[in-house]
Amino acid sequence: MKRMPLRGEIWYVKLPTDPAEKAARPVIIVSLDARNRHSGASTVLVAPLTGSVEKDFETHIPLSPGETGLHASSIRCEDLTVVKKEFLIEPKFPLRTLSNTRVCQIADAVRISMGCPKN
Repeated sequence: MKRMPLRGEIWYVKLPTDPAEKAARPVIIVSLDARNRHSGASTVLVAPLTGSVEKDFETHIPLSPGETGLHASSIRCEDLTVVKKEFLIEPKFPLRTLSNTRVCQIADAVRISMGCPKN
């Protein structure tokens, strides 16, 4: 049986919005573990990573290789999406898990992308 994803973990998935020729990309699981572990929930909420470090975007969060176990990248918070658990691909080698603080930074950037910054 496939292991359940946990909040803050990096998994891979082929996103429907990516070009057909693009390989599965890394994503960060951002949904609550209560949902991630629930047998009745077939989906998880993810934030995709991009291979480029884009510091000029308020909704992109740069990540260092030491934080992820991957090359330098950015979280694209404006592209938060839902994917089916069955389409998630577990990494072939251990990757880091992002902290709760980092996941909450993603939530703050999502608010900005929706035009709803914190008061």
